[in-house]
Amino acid sequence: MRCTAKQFRFSGDTMERQQVSMDEMFAPRSVAVVGVSNFKLAFAELVVLALQQAEFPTIYPVNPNYDEVMGLKCYAGLSDIPGPVDHVVVNIRADLALQLLDDCAAKGVRSVHFFTAGFGESGIKENAELEQEMLKKAQAGGFRIIGPNCIGLFVPGARLVNDIGIPLDPGPIAFLSQSGGHAYNLPSFSANRGLRYSKVVSYGNALDVNENELLDYFARDDETKIIAAYIEGVQDGKQFAASLEKAAAVKPVIICKGGRTEAGIRAAHGHTASMTSSVDVFDAVCRQHNAILVDGIEEMIDVFVALRFLKTIPTANRVALVGAGGGPSVLAGDEMEREGLDMPPFTADLQDQLKQVLPVVGSIMSNPLDTTNMATPEAITAGLEVLSGAADIDMIVYHLGFHPISKWGMGFFSTKEPIQKMVAAMKAGMGTSQKALMIAMRVPQTLEGMQEFLIAQEVFVENGFPVFHHMGDLARAMRRVITWSNNKKS
Repeated sequence: MRCTAKQFRFSGDTMERQQVSMDEMFAPRSVAVVGVSNFKLAFAELVVLALQQAEFPTIYPVNPNYDEVMGLKCYAGLSDIPGPVDHVVVNIRADLALQLLDDCAAKGVRSVHFFTAGFGESGIKENAELEQEMLKKAQAGGFRIIGPNCIGLFVPGARLVNDIGIPLDPGPIAFLSQSGGHAYNLPSFSANRGLRYSKVVSYGNALDVNENELLDYFARDDETKIIAAYIEGVQDGKQFAASLEKAAAVKPVIICKGGRTEAGIRAAHGHTASMTSSVDVFDAVCRQHNAILVDGIEEMIDVFVALRFLKTIPTANRVALVGAGGGPSVLAGDEMEREGLDMPPFTADLQDQLKQVLPVVGSIMSNPLDTTNMATPEAITAGLEVLSGAADIDMIVYHLGFHPISKWGMGFFSTKEPIQKMVAAMKAGMGTSQKALMIAMRVPQTLEGMQEFLIAQEVFVENGFPVFHHMGDLARAMRRVITWSNNKKS
């Protein structure tokens, strides 16, 4: 055991290890995966594969039935591993948990992640009591339990991963989630939008590590600039309010509350044994402390995009729409106003300025701005130069995917070059303006269109543009972010 005397505390005739810090929990250098197999590809095997592909320093498969797993020496138990073990991933039956935790204490483990389910969320009294015995062993042994019934930790900076194909460059977003599925999917679902994460924690039943401690930690974590949470229920409402207040005072906090309907509440209780006495009270606490409430993970991603990539967050809600075409522009205006944004008509003076630099025939210049050449670099620069200087416009949206000259799948955007020219034109048109410029890209329904869409999205994201997939989603995210920003200043 590598613990020193300073890592122990004495109480009467007993000796207990001091609990490891969250910093230590998020920075393991060796991982044991208990319950891994050679004959299936389930979660434990996926973790080993992901750690291998991420070039994590030291991986120990553990299963008494094998000598080797996935090209690595396999050990019968933790005590057979020759080197130190910082973190343990558990995928064995629940009734074997207590003995494993004894082995963890003897080995000097820092943290134990239980993917294993069948504890308190099962509704069986004995299984809930088993959880409490597990917690006692963790407290006595000084290590942390993540879960049970969760997918654990994703820490790009430490190369600690639980899935393959996720970008490993760290970013500014921390995400804590009672749901393993949301924690598992979010990094990959949002990767093409340019979003990266400092730490992602799936904490399941919250036996030990819970939402309150994580909020406290992320509030002071230098790597984290944006905090997000998926929460089904909290165990200590008073402490949650206090932790949220501290976190939201220093960083934006985005919260998605699962279990808002009777059906959702039933599902949440069976999922992670979570109950919230009143959704209204939960929402009121979040609003009181200026957390951004969202209705789903996709909406959370849109809010991330706005917070992450906008040069400045507008203080008002007046938006100019560029390049969408007539009918789509009408619907876009409806969607924006329905979500709380305003698409005001351009003033006569502003329209005159636009007519001096853009063709008049076949054009709309009253907001939206839609001309026959609005996808060309020259027209983009000219139009944005005028709009970026308009006093009664707070943000600009450039819309792709509707108008014939910007329709996906027609070959216009089969390479990066046309989009790169558009990006250069947009940057030139905006100049030194700090106004928000956003890209709305309608998602195509064909394979050819999707190929072009992904090329365009990649170029916009590489150049730091906030990209949204639907006008209504963009408007909803901007309304939430503007409200948050204005409340923060007041």
